[in-house]
Amino acid sequence: MTVARTVLGDVPADALGICDAHDHLFFRSPRLPGQELDDVDAAVAELRGFRALGGRTVVQWTPYGLGRRADALAKVARAGDVHVIAATGLHQAVHYDPDVLERVRGRLDELFVEELTEGMHGGGLPRAGMIKVAGGFHGLDDHARTVMAAAARAHHATGAPIGVHHELGTASLDVLDLLWGRHGVPPERVILGHLNRFPDPSVHVEAGEAGAFLAFDGPSRANHATDWRLFDLLAALVEAGHADRLLLGGDTTTAAARASTGGGPGMPYLLRVMRPRIVRDLGEAVAEKIFVENPARAFAVDWRR
Repeated sequence: MTVARTVLGDVPADALGICDAHDHLFFRSPRLPGQELDDVDAAVAELRGFRALGGRTVVQWTPYGLGRRADALAKVARAGDVHVIAATGLHQAVHYDPDVLERVRGRLDELFVEELTEGMHGGGLPRAGMIKVAGGFHGLDDHARTVMAAAARAHHATGAPIGVHHELGTASLDVLDLLWGRHGVPPERVILGHLNRFPDPSVHVEAGEAGAFLAFDGPSRANHATDWRLFDLLAALVEAGHADRLLLGGDTTTAAARASTGGGPGMPYLLRVMRPRIVRDLGEAVAEKIFVENPARAFAVDWRR
């Protein structure tokens, strides 16, 4: 039986319900000083706001070494009454102090598999349910290629899905060429993130035809120039026959972006504003695919370890 691995244990994938497929409860980066997501009470408040609108699952894409608060995720999930799926993996090198990367150099495969099967930070904490990696702007550097190769090997060892941060939405086809073409990761096990930030429908259709999941993760901040194009992009993919590939997330990366404490759109925005708009423009059946059916397939795993 395929299940989704949450911080409170494995659950049947069809029990995930309405899903925020890409977000952050906790996140800390040297590139965002003073905007850390590290407040447990604020995280709980955000989850409760999402839950009050019918939300049932949040996928936290914060990977290793970026303040994902693995020690607090179970508490937050219980208090918010929401399934939480956590991530292992690594982000771009620029988000880390060099000593963090040095500690894991040469042992990424072991780290990722361990966090997926035994528990984050070496066990004793909840297990991750996905692998997060990151590309660069219109290309992949050596760090990205190294991390993605390790993620591919961890996928083959466990079956876990791989979620990809695309810098400003670019290089999605390069990622598929690497993960699928070189390392044999089935496209349906790859989730391509931030595609709304590079609004090229032909690229999106090509990725959908390959079989990858297409994640539109916004708005993280209310001023993204591409936010207004999101519904046109979704409509184009539905018209092309790829409604069963689409995922949607809030990608809340700063304290200011939280609805509960920061005045931003936050997690509830997905269900308060975006889902009704999708129902109006694309129909209830498409909304059900985006928020329920597709995440159940994207994050379901027949765990091998």
